[in-house]
Amino acid sequence: METREIIYCLKKIVQPYVQNDLALQDFDGNTNFIKDLEINSAHLVDIVLDVEDEFNIAIDNDSMDKMVTVDDAVNIIKSKQEESDR
Repeated sequence: METREIIYCLKKIVQPYVQNDLALQDFDGNTNFIKDLEINSAHLVDIVLDVEDEFNIAIDNDSMDKMVTVDDAVNIIKSKQEESDR
């Protein structure tokens, strides 16, 4: 799956949890889930669960802690997909 496809899916996943709709309009790799989109930590867990379902992967706690920006999430998703392809 290409990066832009993953970003598109991520945007759909996070949209219900976003508190700052203006930041969602500028959603890109540098977007920070907490600082920019103002998503609280409880909702981040929901997002991780949704990401796991959408991409058919498992995200461990270490990876979840590193998921700060959209680029971080994309890299983790790609890494987990590669692991599952092996």
